[in-house]
Amino acid sequence: MRTKRVIPCLDVKDGRVVKGISFVNLRDAGDPVEMAQVYDTEGADTVALLDITATNEKRKTFLDVISKVSKVLNVPLVVGGGITCLEDIVAVIEAGADKVCINTAAFKDPDLLNRAVDVLGAEPIICAIDACFSNNANNTWKVCINGGRTITDRDAVDWAIEARSRGASEILLTSMDRDGTKEGYDLALTRAISGAIDIPVIASGGAGSLEHFAQGIQDAGADAVLAASVFHFGEFSIRQVKDYLSARGIAVKL
Repeated sequence: MRTKRVIPCLDVKDGRVVKGISFVNLRDAGDPVEMAQVYDTEGADTVALLDITATNEKRKTFLDVISKVSKVLNVPLVVGGGITCLEDIVAVIEAGADKVCINTAAFKDPDLLNRAVDVLGAEPIICAIDACFSNNANNTWKVCINGGRTITDRDAVDWAIEARSRGASEILLTSMDRDGTKEGYDLALTRAISGAIDIPVIASGGAGSLEHFAQGIQDAGADAVLAASVFHFGEFSIRQVKDYLSARGIAVKL
């Protein structure tokens, strides 16, 4: 049985970890290097580092922060934000990332995924999808880009299927409606996408209780569960989440 992963996410703005609701109303949470080191010690399976304003501010991602964080980790580092081209992807890998998470640039130029896979192989390439409700009655969601600020007409499930066909090895799926709310993952959204593709889906957006982590995996089919504020502000530790999942019969690395 493949073990499920618990991933703390460091959303970074101006060199500091921040957290808000639906990517706005941000408040300071700490230093990314110090926090990454704590999560590594606690047993995180992967650490995600996202430059959440780079794309909207039309600037490159923070290579210096990536380099510093990668040096204190013994687990894989996933990096996203401000990645616009193949050269950016290569630069992020060279700075110390193990995997690169591509959102807006891949949506605008889907062939970027193909080109990245051709150069680096599929394993390091993750497609990030931010999605919001479109029609609750029909269980449809639209893709959001530019740090969640722009809602497109593209169906999120269709885009996930295309990203998979272009070589993405994983989908990092964030519910814009649930992000920062602590109301739980959007299980219907996660279930729809995990059921439509044969690559791992990382559930993100809304974790607020230990039960939510289990639901993301058992009820929605996620391969990994990602959270930010509940870890940053000390509500749960990585180990508490893993112990809970293990007690629920979910295979995790302890």
